Amino acid sequence: MKIKSLEELQKIREEHENKIRLRNTGDDKEDKIEIRIGMATCGISSGARETLNAFIKEMSLNKIDNVKIITVGCIGYCHSEPIVQVNVPGHAPVIYGNIKKDKVPLIVNNHIKQGKPVESLVLKVDFERI
Repeated sequence: MKIKSLEELQKIREEHENKIRLRNTGDDKEDKIEIRIGMATCGISSGARETLNAFIKEMSLNKIDNVKIITVGCIGYCHSEPIVQVNVPGHAPVIYGNIKKDKVPLIVNNHIKQGKPVESLVLKVDFERI
């Protein structure tokens, strides 16, 4: 790609800064929603990279800035890859299974924007310890 002007270069920089910001997991203590995407071998082979890119795209399209997108290793549910865990401050974590890129807009619109998990995609996991 040939860059023809300073304005073009600045636009490219802004686009990539937004992507980096979404993946920045620094030590800030803000109450941000975390979207954790399992990127172990089984996740990647099932399409987790495309799922990750779809989340980044949706956050940008919807101008959502209270979210951190974090790649993690094995979440432990290989039979349901790609796995996505959504952590909303003050609520129990929600783990979604079989999340291909086409399901990402549904999660963003319902869970991230409206606070309503998409029950049909949720893996039933108990976080309680006895």
